[in-house]
Amino acid sequence: MKYPFADNHPFGASLERAPDRGTARAAFPCFLRAPGEPELGPLNREELLALLNQLLEGERAGARGVTAMSRQATDAASRTALGEIAMDEAHFCGMLIRHVTRLGGAPSARTGAFYTKLAALERTDEQLDLLDRGQGWVVRKLSDALPRVVDAALRADLRDMLEVHLRNIGRCKELRSKHDA
Repeated sequence: MKYPFADNHPFGASLERAPDRGTARAAFPCFLRAPGEPELGPLNREELLALLNQLLEGERAGARGVTAMSRQATDAASRTALGEIAMDEAHFCGMLIRHVTRLGGAPSARTGAFYTKLAALERTDEQLDLLDRGQGWVVRKLSDALPRVVDAALRADLRDMLEVHLRNIGRCKELRSKHDA
């Protein structure tokens, strides 16, 4: 399956010429480092658990915040779109909890600061902007981490999470354009 971001994302390329050796290598982002930058190895268990719990706290904050936004939406289309985004966030909370537990860690019970920041905003356009930035943060975290995740099941779930967050960034843009009109 080709991802919608394949042409503009390192995971989409199949082969990349390694500039330092002149040989073809798989275009994994860890091979696309800047000159002089060390090659990063796989995440160890502690790093992986810390990442998963950080993502869990963010997804929990997103689920709570976007659920509140959907309840406050004045039109049915916005309520539906925001409700679906909130359900995505809740789904990924469950997925992250399963992986943290499977890896022998303790899932964080905290809710990320995103929720408080979102709840403090009164204007819908400001909330949508923050939601968009939050989705973008998750995309960046996942894009940075995926090349270092060796666990196949976790990597597949994190790729799905990345794809859904990219899709939800598009949904936020649509909601903002409708709100601005």
